[in-house]
Amino acid sequence: MKLKYLLFAAVAMLTVSCSEDDLDSKSIFSNETATEQNDFDRWLQKNYVDNYNIQFKYKFEYKESDTQYNLSPADYDKGVALAKLTKYMWLETYETICGLDFIRTYCPKVMHLVGSPAFNEDGSIVLGTAEGGMKITLYNVNSIDLNNLSLDFLNHWYFHTMHHEFAHILHQTKNYPTEFNNVTKDSYQSTSWVNLKDSVTAWKMGYITPYASMETQEDFVEILSTYITTPQSYWDYVLERADPKYSATIQEGYESYIKADTNGRELISQKLKIVSDWLKEAWGVEIDSLRKEVLYRSQHYQELDLKDLSIKEDAKQ
Repeated sequence: MKLKYLLFAAVAMLTVSCSEDDLDSKSIFSNETATEQNDFDRWLQKNYVDNYNIQFKYKFEYKESDTQYNLSPADYDKGVALAKLTKYMWLETYETICGLDFIRTYCPKVMHLVGSPAFNEDGSIVLGTAEGGMKITLYNVNSIDLNNLSLDFLNHWYFHTMHHEFAHILHQTKNYPTEFNNVTKDSYQSTSWVNLKDSVTAWKMGYITPYASMETQEDFVEILSTYITTPQSYWDYVLERADPKYSATIQEGYESYIKADTNGRELISQKLKIVSDWLKEAWGVEIDSLRKEVLYRSQHYQELDLKDLSIKEDAKQ
């Protein structure tokens, strides 16, 4: 209310001070926005706007932020690094497998960076958000350690999240089979998923991550995003521990979900088969080809120069 009061007061003063003067027909506001571009802005224009029709917003804009959180801007150098990493590890992956027109058609038109994490009241942390298929927001950018880049960190905060959110866009465009919803229909946790702290318990219940147990759509995209961002050795590790034969202590309170006939290994494998078939039939994409490209780039991202903003070097010829 104080802000509104001050604004109203300022308008009143302006009205009084101008009332005795003749009005100038020339507006004090220019129709042209004179914003000086830096090297990063020019690089983004060429590599994101011109090539993919995507705006990459690294500067803090209040209107783009979720006002329910206390957020801070992203550091410039970390914004540069994440823009280059995102182009190489995410955009170019789908361009290679699906083609440039696919990215231009279905990819969100705005990518927005926030420097700090976003904390929920239930203790969970927002890794990223997608708004109506038009914008993806990535958080915690300022935690990137440019001198010690960790693939696990990058996947956890950014690339798993981007594949997750993009999968939402794809299944909202072309629905996945309803049979997926029935595979583990009796054990979804809704918002109580935050209480499921143990991954092995989630695996034995038939969920690839604790968050996947929230509801069916999150389950669907978690299967896809986890599979393509992890090597087969990890997937085998998960399935081994999801198997009823694997001895493990179940998190207290979840014993009733893991009955004698519950086979987490079979449930996760069944879900992966549905996701894989849908991706092939709806989009013409082989999930293992997509995974191979993702993993290849995950092994070579450290070869990127995350400071160089040379347009000639980075732009497609």
